[in-house]
Amino acid sequence: MPSSNKKLGLIAGDGKFPFLVLDAARAQGNDVVVVAIKEETLPEIDNHGASVHWLSLGELSKLIKVLQREGVTRAIMAGQVKHKQIFSAIRPDWRMAKLLLSLTTRNTDSLLGAVTKVLAEEGIVLESSTAFLEPLLAKLGVLTRRAPSEQERKNIDYGRTVARQLAQHDIGQTVVIAESACVAVEAMEGTDATIERAGEIMRSLHGEASTLDRALTVVKIAKPNQDMRFDVPVIGVKTIETMQAAGASCLALDAAKCLLLDGDCVINAADAASVAIVADRA
Repeated sequence: MPSSNKKLGLIAGDGKFPFLVLDAARAQGNDVVVVAIKEETLPEIDNHGASVHWLSLGELSKLIKVLQREGVTRAIMAGQVKHKQIFSAIRPDWRMAKLLLSLTTRNTDSLLGAVTKVLAEEGIVLESSTAFLEPLLAKLGVLTRRAPSEQERKNIDYGRTVARQLAQHDIGQTVVIAESACVAVEAMEGTDATIERAGEIMRSLHGEASTLDRALTVVKIAKPNQDMRFDVPVIGVKTIETMQAAGASCLALDAAKCLLLDGDCVINAADAASVAIVADRA
């Protein structure tokens, strides 16, 4: 449950996720202070009725000063910050540069975990990014009218095995499978780009002699011991649209570990596209 302290900092990344947190937190009586990332956050955040401070990726000292000046002692990170942005595009201040140099592995978990530790040392506790959005977490079981077929189930079982191995190393959380063969693996490009690439690969294979069925299964999992404070798996209507364009017919998720950003609209879009969605235990 969210803290009873009604002053909340929202560190906003890309997409709809920060807006959902902002609305839900304010509906529960919280006074929300938004820190928006210039390289990621949608500009519409300025028109959402909250105090907004803009800063660039890498301005860790400024982030801390803003939150402390606003009297914030608890915060939430919500919204994507692209992996390639984190490790290539940022111009770090001295504090972020020192933090980056201290990392033994240059992945998202290491960086965000280190940022979380620095914030805590400054009296700012990071809370679960889903604290106000539990109704949007994927429920256990088949979520759509159509259940996975026998072949799709085989793809899911194999995909989960592959994805779990990758997730242990924080490489990515999504794999795309066809007839128990791994077609694409997510790295820094993100889920939608991985699905698009899988569709392109299958189209190129079917231009030649191929024994693989074109129908793809997308498996998106949480990391082992997923830290719900950051980098939580999310899907939206756009994910379903991307799957449909790529020729993917099934989506497997981890129950209670993945957010359906568009709520029932995701399920409705999947039903309209004859895409099966199932959430299994992590």
